[in-house]
Amino acid sequence: MSLRSVLAACALAVALPGCVQVNVKGDPDAWAEQMTGASTLRVATYNTSLYDEATGGLVRRLENDDANARKIAAVLQRVRPDLVLLNEFDYDEGERAADLFQRHYLEVPQAGGGEALRYPYRYLAPVNTGVPSGLDLDRNGEAGGNGRNGGNDAWGYGLHPGQYGMLVLSRHPIDAPQVRTFRLLKWSAMPGARQPRDPATGQSWYAPAIWSQLRLSSKSHWDVPVRTPSGTVHFLVSHPTPPVFDGPEDRNGSRNADEIRLWREYLSPSTANASWLCDDKGHCGGLAEDARFVIAGDLNNDPVDGDGAHEAIIELLEHPRVARYATPRSEGAVEVAQKYAQAGIVHRGAPAHATGDFGPKAGTMRLDYVLPSVGFAVEGSGVFWPASSQPEAAIADGSDHHLVWVDLVTGSP
Repeated sequence: MSLRSVLAACALAVALPGCVQVNVKGDPDAWAEQMTGASTLRVATYNTSLYDEATGGLVRRLENDDANARKIAAVLQRVRPDLVLLNEFDYDEGERAADLFQRHYLEVPQAGGGEALRYPYRYLAPVNTGVPSGLDLDRNGEAGGNGRNGGNDAWGYGLHPGQYGMLVLSRHPIDAPQVRTFRLLKWSAMPGARQPRDPATGQSWYAPAIWSQLRLSSKSHWDVPVRTPSGTVHFLVSHPTPPVFDGPEDRNGSRNADEIRLWREYLSPSTANASWLCDDKGHCGGLAEDARFVIAGDLNNDPVDGDGAHEAIIELLEHPRVARYATPRSEGAVEVAQKYAQAGIVHRGAPAHATGDFGPKAGTMRLDYVLPSVGFAVEGSGVFWPASSQPEAAIADGSDHHLVWVDLVTGSP
């Protein structure tokens, strides 16, 4: 019997001589690894598509046994990350949706999933999506309006405040007082910002009075410090706008690139005391040079395929503070890419690296990332996208994105 098996047996019979009593929360393998001296942190990102077009819609769905939510929970129970970002999880001020998802989905064994999964710590906060700006951002002649007209004129596209929100779940304590959010940071504050321009006239797409007010983040950018057993890890999370749904001015493509660039600036030594890089509490400057971090999120930018300024994501991947490691991959992505290839949709990127299937016009692309800082040893990684012949495929279609995970070996901070 392996040492891990012995420890598991001890957990079931804590009264036996020689067994160590422990308070098991979450993954039995996780605490077994801690007791054997290993220190591995599994970090993941997952665009869950748990959003609704109506205010309070996600809460009502979760109250009524939502099938997709059960699949999302099942995937999390299978992968069991220690720290995970959920993109496209609608925000509500009372945290009702987060409570329901934890108690009625994650803490209940799901078909195709694993054992119940509990996260003692979480972080969520308001986002820009669906929040009215009072400005005519799409230049249709009116500010606000109903439906998509109102969504287009919100600080970030959304049909109600909080749509497409973010949720961080953690097995380790979150240092909430030290969290930094950049929801209110002005786009124009960024030096050399990609100000959208009308290609017909060469003039700025936005009038100066509007450009000076625009927020950079379509949702928000968060620096969430997590106190792991081997030291603090800064979880840098975001969900930049898709670089589509605009016109020849490419306003969404420009915004996507600068939302990604914000993390590069945040990591740069030159921004240590930058007066423009100020969080929502008024604290200015980037991340300390000796801080360890993991960047995570649906960044809506593939290194070579699809729309968007590909150099934005490539420059982040190649940042000197970002670790190099083998790109997460899956069998399911290869299988789906082969079907698209037979239909004439062929991409330049490695099919195995894709993280989602975005339909016959876009095909498969790599949009979701988990990027640790140098100093971590990467023990493993992957994309939860099983081939259709595998039983796990039954729970993998809860979203058009797939969970990306990385195992980090942590040493002394």
